[in-house]
Amino acid sequence: MDIEERLSLVVKEPTEEIVTIEELRHLLQTVSSPKHYIGLEISGKLHLGSLIVTGLKINDLIKAKFNTTVFLADWHTFLNNKLNSNWEKIQKISNYYKQAFKFFCPGVNIVLGSDLYQNNDEYWKNFVNYCKHMSIQRTIRTLTIMGRTTRENLDLSQFLYPAMQSMDIHALDLDLVHSGTDQRKIHMLVREIFPKLKWKVPISLHHHLLPGLLEPMRLGMTEDSAEDLKISSKMSKSKPMGSIFITDSTEIIHQKINKAFCPIGISENNPVLEIVKYILFKYVDDFQIERPEKYGGTVSYDKFITLEHDYKNRRIHPQDLKKSTALYLDKVIQPVRKYLESNEPSFE
Repeated sequence: MDIEERLSLVVKEPTEEIVTIEELRHLLQTVSSPKHYIGLEISGKLHLGSLIVTGLKINDLIKAKFNTTVFLADWHTFLNNKLNSNWEKIQKISNYYKQAFKFFCPGVNIVLGSDLYQNNDEYWKNFVNYCKHMSIQRTIRTLTIMGRTTRENLDLSQFLYPAMQSMDIHALDLDLVHSGTDQRKIHMLVREIFPKLKWKVPISLHHHLLPGLLEPMRLGMTEDSAEDLKISSKMSKSKPMGSIFITDSTEIIHQKINKAFCPIGISENNPVLEIVKYILFKYVDDFQIERPEKYGGTVSYDKFITLEHDYKNRRIHPQDLKKSTALYLDKVIQPVRKYLESNEPSFE
């Protein structure tokens, strides 16, 4: 595989941004198996965004000959009060995440935060040095990476989170750091501070955030807040009816898709179309929408852009789109659901 083929795998959807593309090209020209990572909190059930979209990008990177790692951030989970900071539960669900990613992304490495930190004096020395370059104000601005703001009653440990996430990147000696677009702030902080410490500065890859199934709530946001809208509307385990979990049954998938926000003739911020674009067209070359003959009969699409065009011109009804989306999506989820269903831990 030549450099251009590898580059095309890295930049293809769901990738939205590479910082920077010139650095990426140089990396591929000079390093045969670059080190990649994506870090995840152990915060609840895996869904289409956290496993499927993330996993599809990881698989692209594996094909592009990256040494890929999923970093299971168990201590970050504890700091951020996820799973009620119950360490036993965090450990059980970490193992569940490990199984899911090993199955969906064959060849990926799994690293636990607690394993990285144990007996690692160098990590904590570097952590203190890094913090000497972070202001309180900059730390506060970065708290959105953990879904927090200073409007909440935060404890002191939560202010350590951004610096720890940065230090994970240095400790793993990474060439490419990967996340959803909601984590961009931490990567920009790394690019600012690492050169001051003469540490290797990794390239950043930010992938698309899959929206939840519910109508996005703008909450007074302006057009300048488009990115904030994407982040606040992303598929989240905290909104069960707005998420498709990887262990949802066929019946539940159909119920949730049937109730999903899908305004007729509108493609922007349409979660059903986003599932078709970012997931289903990765699996099928021919997306069929079955309809009675009196409504135009079955129609097939080999490109998302053509389907989107017809939807915007009201040639496809939302209910027909939803029915086909649920059918295809269930087939995508079925293998991982079957693999994990007997091992799913309690999230209560």
